[in-house]
Amino acid sequence: MTVPADSHVHSEWSWDAPKGSMVRSCERAVDLGLSAIAFTEHIDHTVWTVDLNGIHGTDHLAAMAPDGLLTPPEFDVAGYLHAVEECRERFPGLRILSGLELGEPHWHAAATAQVLGAGPFDRVLGSLHCLPCGDGFAEPPGLYKDRAAAAVVRQYLEEVVRLVSDSDAFSVVAHVDSPIRYWPNDQDNPFELPAFEEEFRHALRATARTGRALEINTRIPLHSTILRWWHEEGGDAVTFGSDAHEPSAVARGFREAAHMAEAHGFRPGANPHDLWARVD
Repeated sequence: MTVPADSHVHSEWSWDAPKGSMVRSCERAVDLGLSAIAFTEHIDHTVWTVDLNGIHGTDHLAAMAPDGLLTPPEFDVAGYLHAVEECRERFPGLRILSGLELGEPHWHAAATAQVLGAGPFDRVLGSLHCLPCGDGFAEPPGLYKDRAAAAVVRQYLEEVVRLVSDSDAFSVVAHVDSPIRYWPNDQDNPFELPAFEEEFRHALRATARTGRALEINTRIPLHSTILRWWHEEGGDAVTFGSDAHEPSAVARGFREAAHMAEAHGFRPGANPHDLWARVD
């Protein structure tokens, strides 16, 4: 089986990828036999409270948020696009897509439009990293400390509906299962996906109605049941994203993810960088 394009990779141009490298990620893609890779760098305008005991590298975040509030730095569009062109020249046999991962674009329409207007971007993802928390915002690891875990997941999925309804700046919904990554390690309260079927289906149905694709994110493999719900709710296409923040993670788990996509009725397009489309 041909390995799908990795449509969600971060390099040194993402503020939270200190180990990222566009050149080495391209080398890794070539070694793995990928025919295409997309560098979807973080564009975040939300200021949020950092959980330094969460999943991110605490030293890196502590340096960026000494007061506990993280203000993501401005993205260097020109520098990034120049790096993409250099890699295209260096790796002529690899299709290299420019891209962005827009964090909460429905909250920051003007700022998002300004970035999008600064250059050509081939693949644009929309994602939620934060949720409202009191007078500010926080990521799921911080929210789980003060709220029932089930309430956090439900709030996240409700916000996905607003994300796809209120912004047209992106074409792919990234990591729709993001809060599951951080579900508390509580033996008395294990995560059970069926408990959230209604909420997941609602978010997936709303996404499908906008014509967007759903990302099969392999950082923590997307549960096959969610992909089945996506197909049943009318989803037309999927992409594959490693969410790599360092070269060694490029295309992780892609063969398994591709088999799962085929089993649920999706097939590759004519070009390696195409979305995988629904086949009924």
